[in-house]
Amino acid sequence: MGVLSGIRVLEFEAIGPAPFAAMLLADMGADVLRIDRPQAPDDLGPRRSGKIVNVPGRGRRSVTLDLKESSAIEAALELMSTADVVIEGFRPGTLERLGLGPDLALARNPRLVYGRMTGWGQSGPLAARAGHDLNYVALSGVLSGIGRAGEAPVPPLNLVGDYGGGGMLLALGVVAALFNVQRGGCGQVVDAAMVEGAAQLGSVIWGLLASGHWNEQRESNLLDGGTPWYDSYRTKDGHYMSVGAVESRFYGQLIEKLGLADADLPKQHDRNGWPILRERFTAAFLGRTRDEWCAIFDGSDACVAPVLTFSEAPSHPHNRARASFVEIAGVMQPAPAPRFSATPSVAGAPAPERGEHGHAALCDWGFDTASIARLRALGLGYRD
Repeated sequence: MGVLSGIRVLEFEAIGPAPFAAMLLADMGADVLRIDRPQAPDDLGPRRSGKIVNVPGRGRRSVTLDLKESSAIEAALELMSTADVVIEGFRPGTLERLGLGPDLALARNPRLVYGRMTGWGQSGPLAARAGHDLNYVALSGVLSGIGRAGEAPVPPLNLVGDYGGGGMLLALGVVAALFNVQRGGCGQVVDAAMVEGAAQLGSVIWGLLASGHWNEQRESNLLDGGTPWYDSYRTKDGHYMSVGAVESRFYGQLIEKLGLADADLPKQHDRNGWPILRERFTAAFLGRTRDEWCAIFDGSDACVAPVLTFSEAPSHPHNRARASFVEIAGVMQPAPAPRFSATPSVAGAPAPERGEHGHAALCDWGFDTASIARLRALGLGYRD
C-alpha cells in the first residue's frame, strides 16, 4: 500500500508532463483512472510509425469518452464528483468551454484538487499560445546557460520543461493541496506552468548571478563546463567520463588518479591556466578506455563517473544493487522514486489500452450497476 493509497485521480488524456505527474502519483499508490478519447487523435504528439512503449502511462486504468458529445460532459462531471484529484493538460479555457472547468467541478466536489498543466500558465499574454518544452525553457532564462560558448544553446532533451519543471512540479502541487484538504482545507486549482517550473530549477543560478558569481557567457562558470574539473572527457574507446571534482580535496584525488600528481600544472583556480589543465586532462583520458578509468577511480572520492547510455544505466552495479530500474512486460524503465520506508511505492502495470480495465475501476470508485449503466448511456466506454 503506497503513501497515496486510497486517493482517486482522474486524468484527462494528454502527452508529456501531465501523464508523468499521474505516473508519479500512481507509483505512490494513487488509483489513477484516465479518460481517453475513443480513438487516438492525430494531433496528440508527433506522428510515429510502429508501437510506442508508453512508460509514463504505467499504473492506471482507462475509460473512454468523446468530450465533443454533450452527453459525455455529465459523465465526466460524475467521475470528477468522486475523485480526489483531476489532472488535465489542455490549453487554458478548453475545459471551461466544454463545461468541465474547475468552478463547476469544485461546486460538485468542494474537496477536489484540480491540477492544471500548461506551458505558459493559465493567465498572461502567452497563455493561449502553442509551445513546447524548448520554448518554455527558453523564456525561463535557463536555456541560455546550456551549451558550449559561441554555439547555439543545446536542448536539454525535454527534461527541464516537460518533466522536471512540469510534471514533477504539478505532482508536488497536487500532493501539497491534498495535504491541505486532509487538514480541513478546501479543494483548489493547482496552476503548474512549465516556464515557471524551469525557472525554479534554475534558482541557484539566480543566486549566483545576484552575488556576482555567474557570468552569462556560457562555458565561463563552475557548473556550465567552463572549468576543466567540471566537464566530460572522451576516452580511448570513444566513450566519456564525467568529472565533478569541485572541492580541493576531491580535485587532489583527480590529479593523482590521472597520473598528474608530479606534473607541473597551474593551480586549480587560476583561470589563465584552465586551458592548460583542460589540455592535460583531455590527453590523459584519451590514454585509456572507459572501463579502465572506472577501475582506476573505483573507491576514490575524485568525483568521476562514467557517462552511461540509457541502455547501459540499468546494468551498472550501483543501480542494480538499489534496484533503481525495473522490467515491466519486457520493458526496462526507472523504478519509482523517492523511496518510502513504511509505504513503499510500486511501479504499476503497463499503460492500458483505451478503455482497458475501466469497468473494474468504476466498481472500485463506488459506482454500482445502475450508475455504470447510466454512465454508459452518456457515452462512457470501457473494455475488460
